[in-house]
Amino acid sequence: MDRSKIIFNNPIDTKDYQKAEKNKQKYLKKFGDDKDVLYPLFVEENKTLSSLLGIQNIVTKETGQKINPENSLIIGNIRMGFGHYRISIAIASAAHSMRITPYWFDLHSYQETTGGKIIKHLNNLYSMGSRWSQKYSLFNKYYWEPLNSEGFRQLSYNSVDQKVSECMTPIYREIPHTMPFVATHVWPAQAAVHAGMNRVINVIPDNWPMALHLAEGSIHTVQTPSSYLGYRSLRGMAKDKTLNPILSDQLFDVGHYIDHELLVNLESDCQKRLDRIENNQSKRVLLTVGGAGAQKEIFSQIVRSLLPRVKNKEVTLLINVGDHIKVWEGLCEDIPNLKDLTETHFNAWDETQHFAKNLENNTVYGIHAFYHEDIFAAVYSTNLLMPNTDILITKPSELAFYPVPKLMIKRVGGHEAWGAIRAQEVGDGTYECETVQSTLQMLKLMLEDKAILSSFSLNIIKAYRMGTYDGAYKVVRMAIENNQ
Repeated sequence: MDRSKIIFNNPIDTKDYQKAEKNKQKYLKKFGDDKDVLYPLFVEENKTLSSLLGIQNIVTKETGQKINPENSLIIGNIRMGFGHYRISIAIASAAHSMRITPYWFDLHSYQETTGGKIIKHLNNLYSMGSRWSQKYSLFNKYYWEPLNSEGFRQLSYNSVDQKVSECMTPIYREIPHTMPFVATHVWPAQAAVHAGMNRVINVIPDNWPMALHLAEGSIHTVQTPSSYLGYRSLRGMAKDKTLNPILSDQLFDVGHYIDHELLVNLESDCQKRLDRIENNQSKRVLLTVGGAGAQKEIFSQIVRSLLPRVKNKEVTLLINVGDHIKVWEGLCEDIPNLKDLTETHFNAWDETQHFAKNLENNTVYGIHAFYHEDIFAAVYSTNLLMPNTDILITKPSELAFYPVPKLMIKRVGGHEAWGAIRAQEVGDGTYECETVQSTLQMLKLMLEDKAILSSFSLNIIKAYRMGTYDGAYKVVRMAIENNQ
């Protein structure tokens, strides 16, 4: 079946289809065609997260331990920003809590394959676009915002992606095709379907329906009711045209994709937040950098505004720059005394884990910065710190769905706006603060008005009891139960 010609019973315009085919041939010419190559796949421990979440990496090498299809699932993903990795870790966490082995299958990591080379090329373009969107307002207004909100929304764009993902199938040949395959990015999902995998779950991120995320032939999951309706009707995915809908047995609203570790003690974590508010204790503010490394300028203003409160022990500031050391260096250039005031935890995974554990029942002051070259430590450091954080400052991407009080700063791409809207609906985060001034105003309110910050924790407890954050568990159950 040529999934670029007809998508959910909607024919693609001939010109758009020809464009998709031309795009595929362009990449094959640029990066080579490996359709006849057999890549041997073996398994090795994920050095950072195997002890915590049981994650096993699927790697290409000559010999080693083979994939065991019993009581396991494969998590297909790519590194594009941090969001897709973050969802993958949540799925792995849920699987591990159910005593199911999560195998990590990162298409981006197989750099010897044609697919890996294509993904690297496209990821570099996306990261550059994210950074430029924060530096150049005209680029953001006339290109980046429209592309991320409306360009990626069109069904014709999905046609192009389906053709490109056909180039990514050779690496799937040694995967047992009856294994549950949970994809947290559309390309692994599309490629899995093209490769003949029998049970593919396409875990859709964000809260703004876009054809970009469709992988016909898979089971689709979304995090919110509004997203469900948008995808069900394929709303706005063809200009001036009503499309045939997705069938009901191919799309499910499962709730937010959240890690087991963040849910198992959620109510007691929220109570500790409420106690710190009531007792006027130092508020823990966690500032996180996204995977593209954008928004340093906003972070500088936030940090500078918090320095007097840190000095007075009103605030304990935690800064996770992920794997972007240049962001930290830029912050230190902008704020000359920051480096001297900060205790750094750089490339010290054991130390980071110990610090996060110490936060549970101890008072901590000052500024603490975290940087890890290892991508898994870079992403998961935020997970370790969140349960004992009072305010998470983040752009409204995947962290917008996490059960922690959130201050939403300006988005990077139009699609992210709807993450902040969802947080407002649930009541566990602010609206999107689109300027530095509105960000600093909201931060001041959250730190000084007990009622505002308390309401977030109370709403988190309410949403938790309603099952709002159970998406990762439900995805794993769908993958396993429907594979038996």
